Amino acid sequence: MVDMPHGARQETPGARDDGRPAGPLRYFGVPLVLSGVLSILQGIAGIAEDRLFRAPRHYEYRFDLTSWGWIHLLVGIALVLVGVGVLRAVGRSRAVGVTAAAISLVTQFMFIPYYPLWSISVMTLDLIILWGLARLAVT
Repeated sequence: MVDMPHGARQETPGARDDGRPAGPLRYFGVPLVLSGVLSILQGIAGIAEDRLFRAPRHYEYRFDLTSWGWIHLLVGIALVLVGVGVLRAVGRSRAVGVTAAAISLVTQFMFIPYYPLWSISVMTLDLIILWGLARLAVT
């Protein structure tokens, strides 16, 4: 923060003195946590080999359902941790959030044939997160 004349201080965008996120960071930390929780649930269903998912016959990225479950579980845990970091205004959390959301977007894209509606919904959430955090990083 920069000291201004007459004791006024200019705030750094996205952070306050008490460590809580100010303004826009709050609106992108919550979707990060939500995307993480959805990926964790998807991962648990995959590990349990739930009948919710339909395995395609001919697909380039076809793994067994347990492998996809572990991938989504790990990505989901990363998203939740990064989302908490964004909500606590931790220094590099925005850049890590962009990376984690991009990885989540790619994994969801590759998972579309297994459960299209869920994957497209989470991809939309990841795109919103990517747009918001990338926009905040520029300003």
